[in-house]
Amino acid sequence: MNAIDVQALSVRAGQKRLLDDVSFTVAQGETIAVIGPNGAGKSTLLRALSGEIAPGEGSVLLKGRAPQAWQPRELALRRAVLSQHVTVTFPFTVAEVVRMGAGERRGAAIDAKAEAALAAVDLAGFEARIINTLSGGEQQRVHFARVMLQLACGEEAHGPGILLLDEPTASLDLRHQLDLVAVARQCAARGTTTIAIVHDLNLAALLAKRVIVLDRGRLAADGPPAQTITDDILARVFAVRSAVGRVPHGAMPFVLPHRAEKHSA
Repeated sequence: MNAIDVQALSVRAGQKRLLDDVSFTVAQGETIAVIGPNGAGKSTLLRALSGEIAPGEGSVLLKGRAPQAWQPRELALRRAVLSQHVTVTFPFTVAEVVRMGAGERRGAAIDAKAEAALAAVDLAGFEARIINTLSGGEQQRVHFARVMLQLACGEEAHGPGILLLDEPTASLDLRHQLDLVAVARQCAARGTTTIAIVHDLNLAALLAKRVIVLDRGRLAADGPPAQTITDDILARVFAVRSAVGRVPHGAMPFVLPHRAEKHSA
């Protein structure tokens, strides 16, 4: 059974199609980067995968069941979501925010998992800090630790889960971007399935062995970085003239855009 099965998925907002006949499957343990220009449907796809919105047409299955078929607590034990922007209004400590990932579970074992999650995102010793006194990048890492704890609790009960990330590196410096890639790889080694929306194409190539390209709500390409991050696709989807190289030769692509081009009607 695939971890994720998307068939002919379409989502509308009024008369506008946000997603249009999108189909793909994801095997357990795969890590996939989703790329595309603004308005391509990336966040809508993640919301459909998470169960936040229901398909207008087609279907989304997580481990063989529609997200809406799970009770909320059961779904939370099988998939964890890190949104691009998370706002915490109340003065919770870092430790309190991270432990939210465990739901109602408490005790020494949860404390140990929370400490391990904070250490994984380079925030050991921050437990007593008030979250809204931290920088934007530090707050994002706290929330990443929270979803790591959520995953750990779910995987303890039900085996490898699904991790959905919406621009997880947007506010991170270079070192912590690479740390996140390392953590994602560790999750994949445990069998966790990861889908991450990534705007940095170089980071997408580093993070995932498979890249899905969305363009105006449709699936424009799906395959390894060397086949999906190309001059032709960047010109067609992003309307930029670029020089895509390979480091080392013939392997991972890197992108150095030269200039933007106007979209054709």
